[in-house]
Amino acid sequence: MDQNTIQDYLEPRPGQPLPDFRPGDAWLGGGTFLFSTPLPQLKRFVDLTTLDWPSLIVDGDGLHIAATCTVEQLHAFRPPEDWVAGPLLRQCVEAFLASFKIWHTQTVGGNICTSLPAGPMITLTCALEATYEVWAADGEKRRIPAIDFVTGDHQNILGPGELLRAIFVSRAALARRFALRRFSLTQAGRSSVFLVGTVDDQTGEFLLTISAATVRPVHVRFAALPDGAALQDALEEQVADALYFFDPNGRPDHRKHLTQVFAEDIRAELAAEPTPFPAKR
Repeated sequence: MDQNTIQDYLEPRPGQPLPDFRPGDAWLGGGTFLFSTPLPQLKRFVDLTTLDWPSLIVDGDGLHIAATCTVEQLHAFRPPEDWVAGPLLRQCVEAFLASFKIWHTQTVGGNICTSLPAGPMITLTCALEATYEVWAADGEKRRIPAIDFVTGDHQNILGPGELLRAIFVSRAALARRFALRRFSLTQAGRSSVFLVGTVDDQTGEFLLTISAATVRPVHVRFAALPDGAALQDALEEQVADALYFFDPNGRPDHRKHLTQVFAEDIRAELAAEPTPFPAKR
């Protein structure tokens, strides 16, 4: 849709300082959210795509993803064969409530900064314990664990003028085994529950990431794969009922039930044990 309150559109160039951020400004990436709903408070767009940040960089440390990397580019990326968790990149892209046409412009950073509970790029980066590079309006840079970025439905830690510059995923995280479970009301619908479990075969650590079911992503961590009872106890203790999300895609009690079912399903898969009851989808 048109945003008819926009009075100016800026295209910063590589090597030049970003314009001073002022009230009514918005950083523009793919624009799939900014052009989806009336935002009459906006007066100016600052287009980050003209900065030509490299979308994906692989080096000895891991994977660097620019905030302006499109979903289409991430889906097309073929990770090195020794990245056991590499397929998770494509699987999370395929969890989008969006057509392949939207993938062409939708950005990884935009999905994270929109901060919907069902944001699959949030799920991906939290499950792989990514870190985010955030730029402040005064040029200061800081790094934030992905799990600490989103604080609620459409809420995150960004202050006025701050922007998400890049996402880093370590090689160690990409070497983990993983299992995921996802539920939506329709085959191509928005996620109402999205869980990813990972195991570090070097240390034995098990990490369960809960998203979409809760207003913000949650980590449940064990030094080694727990038994089923210990995992369910941890869910009760660490995921308060108030965290479960309510919207037209699911009630909190339904989301809590599926979280418990899927958590055990994931635990059993990663432990190579038979699942004691079928996961409902």
